[in-house]
Amino acid sequence: MVFRDLALALTTLVTAVGVAVGGSISAGAATSDGVTPAAVRPAAVGPAADTWSTSWTQSQQRSSGLSPETFQNRSVRVVTRLTQGGSALRVRLQNQFGTTPLVVNATTAGLSAGGAAIRSESLRTVTFGGSATVSVPAGGEVWSDPVGLATSALDDLAVSFYLANPTRMMLHDLAGRTNYFSAPDGGNTTGDTTGGGFPDTHGWTYLVSAVDVLGPETTGTVVAYGSSVVDGVGADNCGAGCPPPAVFQRWTDTLAQRVVDELPADRQVAVVNEGIAGTTAAPACGGGGLDGVSRLDRDVLALHDVRAVIYYYGTNDLANDCDAETILAAYRDTFARLRAAGIKVFVTPITPRPGYTAEQNARRAVVNEFVRVGGNCSGTCDGVLDFDVVLRDPANPNSIYPPYDTGDGVHANIPGQTAIADSIPLNSLTQAALPPR
Repeated sequence: MVFRDLALALTTLVTAVGVAVGGSISAGAATSDGVTPAAVRPAAVGPAADTWSTSWTQSQQRSSGLSPETFQNRSVRVVTRLTQGGSALRVRLQNQFGTTPLVVNATTAGLSAGGAAIRSESLRTVTFGGSATVSVPAGGEVWSDPVGLATSALDDLAVSFYLANPTRMMLHDLAGRTNYFSAPDGGNTTGDTTGGGFPDTHGWTYLVSAVDVLGPETTGTVVAYGSSVVDGVGADNCGAGCPPPAVFQRWTDTLAQRVVDELPADRQVAVVNEGIAGTTAAPACGGGGLDGVSRLDRDVLALHDVRAVIYYYGTNDLANDCDAETILAAYRDTFARLRAAGIKVFVTPITPRPGYTAEQNARRAVVNEFVRVGGNCSGTCDGVLDFDVVLRDPANPNSIYPPYDTGDGVHANIPGQTAIADSIPLNSLTQAALPPR
């Protein structure tokens, strides 16, 4: 099979059940002590014409540890880029690897006006089970109530939260853009729209791990799942003498842009990024519990309206000297769980690294042969996207093509990331008629 099957996946699955705006969702009912507990999924009620679809994500990372500083009486503003818009939105806060409950005292959301500023007319208060304050349990998460803010594809949404008590948070250490802090002991500046209340900058994503949008326009979510080349390592590298861009240009960003630019309104899909640098496909191959098997439930299956996964794993497994069968066992496990959930799986063969030994390259060849057989991972996936062919040097197939190399021999620069995105036959998404929603 070819990537055209992704179009069929996105156009033939049944309509997901929507959630009515204004209903109490996701954070669940408060317990007897008044603390709002974490929820696995928002309640599914409301008209079938509207569907919640995940439009932006970034995974939390245990390997990064807690935030390097303690926040108290301070606010944080995180800017997220929605790959599709809707008539309302909701936000997921996570404390996945925290060791104590994390109390958030106020949260707002609004459309970015550039930098730390927000378009004043778009500022909204975000609540959880009707309350401005929410406790996110250690190892848990909460989804907000629906927020009545209309958004469009590729809008930058700023989510701000205030922490009154001493707090250390989990984070994602490669935000791919600038985020913001208030000054130390700067108080609750979540309502600030000028940006002046957030003078300090950082390059991490704290606490916010997903944003859903509500609307019939989006026909589902595609999740890119993998390690560093998914996460964005190299996507700020545009070559010698070229200034780094303000926003990383990951292949998933370019793919999302192509969807908006090239597909008609009734063929739009969200493209979200669940990459974590340094992780592996298999638990036995390293990754500190963040391997593709162990985090699948949290980082893919717990998202909403997911129709397909683009799977890009295996490079670090080989570098950690795992054998082919261990890698393939992780592939089969992951693919089977995704397909059992009705999610199509599209896989790339492992891309080259000049640092691999002859034995590691032999193992790579075994894994890649498995992926390519039948164009469907020997019957275990739904199609193949051959990023190996895109990135490898024709003169030296065990290395990256020099114009696409960041210089470390491992990661694709911006031209390489763009080449990956451009290799996906996007127009095939329009070839099948969408079912009525």
